[in-house]
Amino acid sequence: MADCVEDSDEESRISYGDYIVLKRGEVFKSVQVENKKKVIFEKQWFFLDNAVGQLYGTIFEIVAGGSLRVKMVKRAGSSLNNDDSKEAGQDNRHIMDDGRSQKLTRDDIETLKEQGLKGQEIVQQLIDNSTTFKDKTEFAQQKYIKKKKKKYESDITFLKPSTRLLAMMYHGREPGKICHLRYDTLAQMLTLGNIHASSKIIVFETCAGLVLGSVMERMGGYGSVIQVYPGGGPTRAGMESFGFPSSFHDTLHDFPMCKVNALLAGTLDLSEKDTDSRTDGSRDGRLDSSRETSGVFQEGNTEPQRMEVSIDPEEEVKRAEREKLREQRAQEKKVKMEERRKKLTSASALLQGQDADGLVIASRFHPCPVLMRLLKFVAPSRPFVVYCQYREPLIECYTKLREQCGTINLRLTDSWLRHYQVLPNRTHPLLLMSGGGGYLLSGITVAKSVTQQKSEEPAAKRLKLDVSTPSCESST
Repeated sequence: MADCVEDSDEESRISYGDYIVLKRGEVFKSVQVENKKKVIFEKQWFFLDNAVGQLYGTIFEIVAGGSLRVKMVKRAGSSLNNDDSKEAGQDNRHIMDDGRSQKLTRDDIETLKEQGLKGQEIVQQLIDNSTTFKDKTEFAQQKYIKKKKKKYESDITFLKPSTRLLAMMYHGREPGKICHLRYDTLAQMLTLGNIHASSKIIVFETCAGLVLGSVMERMGGYGSVIQVYPGGGPTRAGMESFGFPSSFHDTLHDFPMCKVNALLAGTLDLSEKDTDSRTDGSRDGRLDSSRETSGVFQEGNTEPQRMEVSIDPEEEVKRAEREKLREQRAQEKKVKMEERRKKLTSASALLQGQDADGLVIASRFHPCPVLMRLLKFVAPSRPFVVYCQYREPLIECYTKLREQCGTINLRLTDSWLRHYQVLPNRTHPLLLMSGGGGYLLSGITVAKSVTQQKSEEPAAKRLKLDVSTPSCESST
């Protein structure tokens, strides 16, 4: 039991090569711990070497020289919250914000910084020199302290990466990279997609790898994840920020979107070679041959005396080095092509079974053609979920799915998130918040019956019988 405790304690400590999330107030940043690495965060620079060996969740203070020092949690504003909050007013209706309530000027604050005062001490000086602090309500005092702490204290918390932290980081810093995907919408996607361990999930996303990393974290390193990517290669910057171990990467496979039609038609050729590398090699060969011939014949001069010119030994050595370098590059290309072929083979083998346990789509492209293609690889009675920032593309997907009769329980939802400030007698929603979190289309796949498959075929036309008047013979 003691060994298990020690192992878990070692896993929760920061070490070189780990990814961490820096937090200061409501601002986050993901970095990798490296030796003597200079990090700039919120207009301050520091080194991460002193954080190695410390537990995740430790609060550090930036000192002179950019070094970090562990800050005791006991001193985290205890004197400010207890001593100064005892004397408070009943309301703020008589307080006038005329800019004269603070006696300290900006030059005085800079002088305090030069004297070596810490952020907490500067905040205490601001409280002592404020003429309206004691007249404010208890809630207003706490709000004032929190605001000044955020401005003058240099405390940074080191956290372990997670889906929630990275989603908040991307949405707060660069929401365009993740298609404005909010963290509550991402949580709904993982729930509606039924992401769990030992399952086979297909992911198509252009959200910097955030959705892919969230799926892998939920699966816990068990099962298979097939990333279908557009363009020349997959994007996994957000997934790498999670800092997964190597066992997680063994469950990840990638397959290009441009070869999905060939895989569905059964015409995918896994033995084909890279045409770009062949053209590059032939072009290099033509260039080398042209260089050699240019040394013998120049500007159409075909005099035989050029052939008798002696070759410099240094040029011979340089040419041998070029040949060796060319062969080395060709060997590296061959190895990369073989690895790419093996990855493509393994990914196609997983998709050919058409027994995936789920499908997750979140991209900046139109989701309708992508959904119709990738839905064929999902087994019956399995969930799928599609995210889009706008509603109209998902309405088109909804109509197409209803026409094909291969899905049930289709739902188009709009996620709504509202932050509430919960305090005694001061509970109300925040004024500034996100307007919209995008739209989700979810459903469950079903197997088509024989009658449904026959109904899709056009019915044969019936011959119309001409109803003519009875003849004389028939009448008689």
